[in-house]
Amino acid sequence: MRKIQLTVIQIDNYGPWTVTPKPKPEAELQRLQAELFAKVQGEMASRGGLVFPARFDNLIAVSNGISIEEHREIQRSINEKFPITVSIGIGADSTPYGAQVLATSALQREGGSRSPERVGKLAGECVSGPDEDWVQIAHMDVNHSAALTDSEPLYDTYMLFQKAYLALMDSLRKRNALVFYMGGDNFMALSNGLGPHEIEKVFSEVEAEAGVGFKAGVGAGPTAEVAARLASEGLHEIREGKTKGKVVFKEAY
Repeated sequence: MRKIQLTVIQIDNYGPWTVTPKPKPEAELQRLQAELFAKVQGEMASRGGLVFPARFDNLIAVSNGISIEEHREIQRSINEKFPITVSIGIGADSTPYGAQVLATSALQREGGSRSPERVGKLAGECVSGPDEDWVQIAHMDVNHSAALTDSEPLYDTYMLFQKAYLALMDSLRKRNALVFYMGGDNFMALSNGLGPHEIEKVFSEVEAEAGVGFKAGVGAGPTAEVAARLASEGLHEIREGKTKGKVVFKEAY
C-alpha cells in the first residue's frame, strides 16, 4: 500500500521555558520560532522533505524517504543549535490525516508537551519500504488575487484569505487531507487519495462558503520534493493559459 510519511516536530516544555526564570521578550520568542522553522526546513529539504508550520512551536513535515537515523541526525543538529530541544513523532498511512494521527500519537506516548521529563524523544515508524513511498500535493492559489491586492486594504485581503483557508481546512479535513497557508495567495494541501474531480468539488464548496475561487496543480511522486515540483509545474500551466481546467494533475512514473 502506498503511504505518505509525516513527521511531527514539537518543542519540549516550551510554555514553561518561555517564562523561566521570567517571561522572555516576545520578539525573542518569535525569532526563535522563525529560526527553528528555517533550520528544520533546510534539514528536511536537503533530504527531499518539506516542512509546514502547524503552530510554530509545532511543525509538520512530509518525510518520505527520510529514515529513522536521518531523523536522529536532524534532531541532534537542532538540539545542539537552539536553547530548547525538540521531540519527534513519525507516522505513515494511506491518508495525510491518518499519518499525522499516528505521528502525533507516537509523540504523545513519550510524554506531554509541558513535561520536563520529555527531552529529545524520537518515536514512531517510517514507511516500511521505498515502494510504499507516495506523496500527493496540491499547490493552490486564489483566482484574480492581484486585483484584490491592488484594490482592497491589505488587512481586508488578509482576512478574506484566512476565511478561505478555514473553508479549505474544513472541506479537506472531511476528506482526510491537510492544507497549509504558504503566504501570498498560495496554499498547499497534502491530498493523497483525492482525484481532480474531488479537488474541484472542494473548490466549489469553498467558493460557496468564502466567495473565493481556486485553481491547483497537483503533483504525485515518491517524495515531497518531487510532488511539490510537479504541483507547481501544473499550476504554472494554468496561470499561463495552457489549459482551461481548474486542476492539472501530474504524476511521477
